[in-house]
Amino acid sequence: MNKAYKYRLYPNKEQAVLINKTFGCVRFVYNQM
Repeated sequence: MNKAYKYRLYPNKEQAVLINKTFGCVRFVYNQM
């Protein structure tokens, strides 16, 4: 049996900026591999 969890985040402005920066970094590193 598979379980899946769906959840939504509702970050404030500062958190959204931080998340976008983090994912930008992760994407860049992943693309370099």
